[in-house]
Amino acid sequence: MGPRLSLEEKRKRMMDIFHEMPEPFLLKELERIGPKQKGIVSQSVKDVVQSLVDDGMCHCEKVGTSNFFWAFPSEAAVKRKNKMMQLEKELAQMQAKQKELADLIANAQLGREHTEERGYLLEEMMETEALWNRQQEELKQFKECDPVLMNRKREEAVMAKDAANRWTDNVFIIQSWVRDKFNMDMGEFNKFFGIPAEFDSV
Repeated sequence: MGPRLSLEEKRKRMMDIFHEMPEPFLLKELERIGPKQKGIVSQSVKDVVQSLVDDGMCHCEKVGTSNFFWAFPSEAAVKRKNKMMQLEKELAQMQAKQKELADLIANAQLGREHTEERGYLLEEMMETEALWNRQQEELKQFKECDPVLMNRKREEAVMAKDAANRWTDNVFIIQSWVRDKFNMDMGEFNKFFGIPAEFDSV
């Protein structure tokens, strides 16, 4: 049995099912696919899918007596793009507000001692800066989910895997050559060159 999955990990894996197979599913189909392909126990599939529906990440449509569930990859990309645009707009507003407050504080400091108004403006500016920083962090998280970047990372992972397997094949070729040339046992070869017993292609 594998490690227990958190609800968030189950939700992510369920969304992977929808995106990898962009078609409507019956709940019983998801209860069969979830454990087999993504390690989601069948008893929790219904709650996981319902949480995705409640959050607007998955569609549910009743056809006859059956409920069909789906979520297409293009929809997720559009939602992320819209969310990023909204955050960027809010950040721009926060920056403008921050500049306005900074200008007011600068004007209030000219030839004046500390005043109640200046203290209020300082406090408001600090709150605005904190909000702006939180918005930046949230925007950064959405940018990390950018589909173009994720596809690039997948391609790099495939290239790295292929390269590793080529080196593994080279080691096997050398093993065979040494075995035939010097009549050396493979166990002795692995021990001499520090190759673990479980060494194999990835």
